[in-house]
Amino acid sequence: MKGSELRQLYLDYFKERGHTILPSSSLVPHGDPTLLLTTAGMVQIKPYFLGIQKPPNVRLASCQKCVRTTDVDSVGDATHLTFFEMLGNFSVGDYFKKEAIAWSWEFCTEYLHLEPERLWATVYLDDDEAFAMWEETGVPAHKILRFGDEDNFWGPAGNSGPCGPCSELHYDLGAERGCGKPSCGPNCECGRFVEVWNLVFTQYDQKPDGSRSLLPKPNIDTGMGLERIVAAVQAKDNVYDTDLFSGLIALLTEMTGTTYGAAPETDRALRIVTEHGRCMSFLVADGVLPTNDGRGYVLRRILRRAALFGRRLGLTEPFLAKVADRVIKEYGSAYPELVEHRDLVLNVVQAEEERFMATLETGMGIVEDLIERAIARGADALDGADVFRLYDTYGFPRELTAEVARERGLTLDVVGFDNALEAQREKARAAHGFHSAEDLSKVFADMPPTAFEGYGTLRSESLVLALRRNGVDAENVEAGSEIDIILDRTPFYGEMGGQVGDTGRIANEDAEVEVHTAVRTGSDVTVHRCRVVRGSIATGDHVIAQVEEGRRSDVARNHTATHLLHAALRSVLGQQVAQRGSLVEPERLRFDFSWMGAIDRGRIDDIERWVNEKVRADLQVTTASESYAAAVKDGAIALFDEKYGDEVRVVRIGEPPVSTELCGGTHVGSTGQIGMLLILNEGSVGTGLRRIEAVTGRVAESVARERSHKLGAIAERVGATENDVLERIAGLLDEIEAGKKRVTALERQLSHSGVDALVQQATDVGGIPVVTARVEGLSMSVLREMGDALRAKLGDSVIVLATVENDRPSFLVMVSQALNARGLHAGEIAKRAAAATGGGGGGKPTMAQAGGKDAGKVLDAFAEARLAIKEKLGA
Repeated sequence: MKGSELRQLYLDYFKERGHTILPSSSLVPHGDPTLLLTTAGMVQIKPYFLGIQKPPNVRLASCQKCVRTTDVDSVGDATHLTFFEMLGNFSVGDYFKKEAIAWSWEFCTEYLHLEPERLWATVYLDDDEAFAMWEETGVPAHKILRFGDEDNFWGPAGNSGPCGPCSELHYDLGAERGCGKPSCGPNCECGRFVEVWNLVFTQYDQKPDGSRSLLPKPNIDTGMGLERIVAAVQAKDNVYDTDLFSGLIALLTEMTGTTYGAAPETDRALRIVTEHGRCMSFLVADGVLPTNDGRGYVLRRILRRAALFGRRLGLTEPFLAKVADRVIKEYGSAYPELVEHRDLVLNVVQAEEERFMATLETGMGIVEDLIERAIARGADALDGADVFRLYDTYGFPRELTAEVARERGLTLDVVGFDNALEAQREKARAAHGFHSAEDLSKVFADMPPTAFEGYGTLRSESLVLALRRNGVDAENVEAGSEIDIILDRTPFYGEMGGQVGDTGRIANEDAEVEVHTAVRTGSDVTVHRCRVVRGSIATGDHVIAQVEEGRRSDVARNHTATHLLHAALRSVLGQQVAQRGSLVEPERLRFDFSWMGAIDRGRIDDIERWVNEKVRADLQVTTASESYAAAVKDGAIALFDEKYGDEVRVVRIGEPPVSTELCGGTHVGSTGQIGMLLILNEGSVGTGLRRIEAVTGRVAESVARERSHKLGAIAERVGATENDVLERIAGLLDEIEAGKKRVTALERQLSHSGVDALVQQATDVGGIPVVTARVEGLSMSVLREMGDALRAKLGDSVIVLATVENDRPSFLVMVSQALNARGLHAGEIAKRAAAATGGGGGGKPTMAQAGGKDAGKVLDAFAEARLAIKEKLGA
């Protein structure tokens, strides 16, 4: 059975048992701040277990792509992976232990035909119920083992969420693979037993502080690693020998001329490149781009580690794009996003590998130097601060440095590295005036969601539910205080999805409060960040919440413009363009999107023109609440970094729509209200990531007016009309260039006419001709030409010329090759001459430049130069 066949068999099995099959969610865990990447199949099920969202069915199943990097150093052995596929079936308050255990046994023995005698079960220490159920399926009691929290308690995914005790099925690879100890069994470190299926009895909700409470209903969360179960079914010793990897390994052996299975170190390198090649391809396809922090750093680390091990296989030219292309071909049918984003994946991988290759030689040389220095001083670890400088300067990942060092028997001073990294971050924070904000989601976790009325009104009659001053709950707050206010309902849009929060006022007869901004938490609570300017406000007060209309309108113009801009980019550049972030403020908009390479000015003009045509068309902007599945099927664009529920808000522009996106932001009623859009800047902000900054409405009008005034002022200054100002400036620049050439020619003429006079002024110092002269009004380049002419006439000689500009002297010293061989060094002479005027400098043995501070001491400098020559010649 092939891996692809087993994947489909599993999903079909649970579909027949009433499960709805969910497509794999993104590796970017949308809307879950506790996770960097999707690490388990239950991540997308988490809201259902917590009761935050209603599931499409109480029985669900999926094949979820996952990334975990905690064991990245172990990748290349029999089982460890960074990217893997997790087969899972889930019960949201429906069936529990009995069905989960029975189905797992039936699927493994009757559908996958694994020998029952090779299967062992493990249960949590006190789970007698699961123990008895495994016995009922036919597992002998001596093959059911009990373990504690470390092995048989799962979760949560992140620092909070659903968790519970678990029961596992382990596959016995055979006594010949074991350690031979009588105690050998599941969870033995020898590797004889491989965990193939984990049944989590999800009963608890763990809080960030580690405390746990019972969920309203117990749930089932099961996970079976596709790669591991395929290895068992195909009777392979390790996951890399299965058909899931064989095509990729064959590609690499062909590229490197190696043989898989011939040498352990070669095999390890082949496996690492293959495994990381899968991981990087899926990450980029899901919108992750290489950066120096967060999930972007995970990608960069994985990709560069693959490049390093490829180099050890003899691949000196970029090769990872070929690996990614094979990944897309082999996995594209199961994961169509790979095919959809093929160009982005290949271009990002190629660019990042080329960037790394450019610094690899330098980086490896520095690593080797660090290792040699550490060995020389008898240290057993590389200095963390040195390793950080390597990372900071050349982008050489700490983990790669550690990998190279480990092969030489050295570790890495992780504490020193982290201290250096934190010191840099603190410096950056201080430079930007940055202070970490409190985690509002945790602070207001117990508050009910705030009813948002701001789509239809800018004014709400509201009730004050909570006040918070200086991080402490308060019942009553007086004028002059900065506070957070929670209302039962609000017209204020809370900062979310790239759109800034509204400003305005909250007031009643007793108080007036200025709202600086509003923030929407992960639990849909709107926090109004305010200052009390009059009277006092208390919990339980009835108030009027009023949004500032002009600012809201400016924000709405910019938000609708981002949708048009997105559509324009896809129209002009191609459908592969995808939004990768945005910022919508009243003064401007910022739009980040995936694109490799530069975009010429003509295409930027086309994009701007496309948007403004739609603005002038005054297209209607409509919103509707629809099911997520129906909206996406209808062509709505879902952004990669957003979390969507079953019901979504769809924003359409025009009929038929020129733009259809899932969006919770505020928008104008028709595109004509935008007025116009002006693109101010466009450029690269990272590998495969570009940014457009633009303005609309009142700000665009102001920018256009300012540009017009500046153009008029320039035209007046150069004596031209606005229509021919470019031609006039071009003519002036030509005149300036011609003037420079005339001046240079005149300088040369003056210098050559002065050469003969200076030859006559040459003096004998230690038996050689020496010229020391102050020459006015010559540039340094012409001064060098003069020095060359003097040496040509005088033969073996020393030339010391000085020129003064803005009361500061500059010196040029020239020494012939023959005199340099006798010990005279132009750099040393120049340094001594300049020092006499309070300056310094130096240079090459035969020519040097130096600068001074006191023009009145030029003659002293000449004297010092002659003295230096005498001393060196012993005259």
